[in-house]
Amino acid sequence: ISVLREVMNFIRFRRTYQFSLLQFYLIEFEYKKWRVYMNSELREKILNTISKNSRYSTKELAAMLGSDETAVTNELKQMEQENVICGYPTLINWDKTDCEKVTALIEVKVTPQRDMGFNKVAERIYKFDEVESVYLMSGGFDLTVTISGKSMKEVARFVSEKLSTLEYVNSTATYFVLKKYKEHGVEMTGEHHESERMLITP
Repeated sequence: ISVLREVMNFIRFRRTYQFSLLQFYLIEFEYKKWRVYMNSELREKILNTISKNSRYSTKELAAMLGSDETAVTNELKQMEQENVICGYPTLINWDKTDCEKVTALIEVKVTPQRDMGFNKVAERIYKFDEVESVYLMSGGFDLTVTISGKSMKEVARFVSEKLSTLEYVNSTATYFVLKKYKEHGVEMTGEHHESERMLITP
């Protein structure tokens, strides 16, 4: 509705001030550029905000960003359709719960497939339920795989029975996470030591 209103206002404006067809197209082109810029700026603000806290309502987002709630809602829907926003996962500190959970980072060396590169191999790996993330890397290995399990033994079993046996996987190296201090920009420990506070006291 808001877009239609803008178009109607623009048509009335053109009728009031007699422009040549070329002038009309130039104005229309600049107008579209302006709209793209404004949408891009709003999109970036939304993404930066919800990347830190995805629980904000559209009303809260609009107020924080100085925008219209309808525009924010439409932009969120558009980004979900474009797969810019892929989900809204919750960041959990499992160390604060009674649940047993072990996280491991695995370096994987693979042989890329003809005409597919690393994509097909990566797809085979991220299809496993245990896998949380897969990254293509530069350096001495090809893929970084993050997995979670209930114990180190469970993770080791996954690597030996599922990951290492895949075709085109040449070798793996597993590193267990002992403690998370910060993840996705959020401090995980909540610990503040007196000695550290004294060091930054003016």
